[in-house]
Amino acid sequence: MIDVDGYLAVLGVDRPKAPDAEALSALHRAHVERVPYENLDIHLGRPTGIGAAECVDRIVRGRGGYCFHLNGAFAALLTALGYEVTLHRAGVQGTLADPPNVGGEHLGLTVRLDGERWLVDVALAGGLYEPVPLREGPYVQAPFTVALAPSEVAPGGWRFLHDGRAPFTAIDFAPQPVELASFAEKHEHLSTSPESGFVRVLTAQLRDAKGLFVLRSRLLRRIDAAGTEERIIDSPEEFEDVLAEVFRIDLTDIAPAGRSDLWRRACDQHRTWEATR
Repeated sequence: MIDVDGYLAVLGVDRPKAPDAEALSALHRAHVERVPYENLDIHLGRPTGIGAAECVDRIVRGRGGYCFHLNGAFAALLTALGYEVTLHRAGVQGTLADPPNVGGEHLGLTVRLDGERWLVDVALAGGLYEPVPLREGPYVQAPFTVALAPSEVAPGGWRFLHDGRAPFTAIDFAPQPVELASFAEKHEHLSTSPESGFVRVLTAQLRDAKGLFVLRSRLLRRIDAAGTEERIIDSPEEFEDVLAEVFRIDLTDIAPAGRSDLWRRACDQHRTWEATR
């Protein structure tokens, strides 16, 4: 059992009267606007699991997570509300120089509704603002244009392409259904390996109807129809304010020493980035 009412309260959405497309879109929009993509617990030294109930509890407590947490929780919520949800193994292509894959570093979701399947994903920062039908073609999700095409690396699966202004280029989804537990090994690697981007760089990201906010260590970006604006966060006070006011992440449950260490890590990572870019 999950805390459906607590989850819906975080989203600011009433319990749907029926599992229909209108309610699905409202839930999706609210999720990407209110629940951040973030990996702060990795940098706080607080290991997390990816069980559905634990992921829902994180969100009810006012925190976010990355794909296994966010899509895992959202799948549990949609299922509890009567939707037919399928989990899929997926792979992220960061740049066009990276090979397409379905290696399982991303958890994808589809929903079958009124005889049609929809791509649902609340854990692609800069990705979907609303669900899209699982049909080939372009889709405008302001300020971005995305597209769906058959996957060449996952026969029978799908390839989700971005217009180039998000932190990723494309994602391939395998067609076969999988269980959330099947991502445990990949989650362990992403959250603990020194080679993992999640371990190397603190990040928080949040979508809205007009664009995307991205924090990487001390660099804050706003990406929207006007382009990309950047600024460097200059103090621990500003750092905490940005996390709270921009990304809806409240650090008051973390001891002062932990918050200071988080800021120190952000500064160290930023210096490394400046030295190597």
